[in-house]
Amino acid sequence: MTEFKRSKVRSGAPWESVVGYSRAVRVGRFVAVSGSAAIDTGGTLVGEGDMYAQAKQCIEVIETALETAGGRLADVVRTRTFVTDIERWADVGRAHQEAFGDVMPATSMVEVSRLIDPGMLVEIEADAIIGDD
Repeated sequence: MTEFKRSKVRSGAPWESVVGYSRAVRVGRFVAVSGSAAIDTGGTLVGEGDMYAQAKQCIEVIETALETAGGRLADVVRTRTFVTDIERWADVGRAHQEAFGDVMPATSMVEVSRLIDPGMLVEIEADAIIGDD
């Protein structure tokens, strides 16, 4: 049986230790990036009321986590997007297309009643496989 090293990517967010999670976890070539909200490095919500701006920031958080784990957005094979208003799906879809239009990962978008902060409109998760066989 092949054993894989497990690497954790921490963002420094206070919730990581409270909830017991990592921003991302890499096992072998696989990286799972936790649900990422539109929070900047200072802990401030980006894009108040703007789903497009929030989706862009979510993807930036994902990109930073992937880079820390040794990957990049082009390595993403699946995304999961949670939105608080599915009627505004096109705003989120545009940000997703701008980041992943050439990659075209498997994806889903689901409406939820709310996210952990009432100002958060979008949260995105990503899975990636780094490198070629």
